Amino acid sequence: MTSILSTEENVMSDLMLFAAPAVDAATFTVDRAVATAAAVTALAGAIAGGYALARPAAGAVPRRAVVALAAGVIGALTGIVVLATADGGPGTGNGVVGGCAGVVLGLIAAVSGGLALRRSRRRT
Repeated sequence: MTSILSTEENVMSDLMLFAAPAVDAATFTVDRAVATAAAVTALAGAIAGGYALARPAAGAVPRRAVVALAAGVIGALTGIVVLATADGGPGTGNGVVGGCAGVVLGLIAAVSGGLALRRSRRRT
């Protein structure tokens, strides 16, 4: 009977080993770096979009609106790629949280940049 218990314990410890996270929570992986870059780019676009909506451009080219639109699209697409290639959930080192932030902030930036661009085109 002891041999059966020891076999079950070995199987259980092997299963627990497979369930352990692959990386530590503080480890900065390549996927996390790409996701962070996507989130930061999208955040910059969201800030530029907020400025573009708050203060209309005086010149012919609304630079803030174009920057917001471009940064939003780049951040959202990069976040989608990170999420599509992730092997696990949050905390596995695949950049899932940063990818989600990149998608959400990128959509906000793209919408605000698009609205500011549309408003500037209507005036001219």
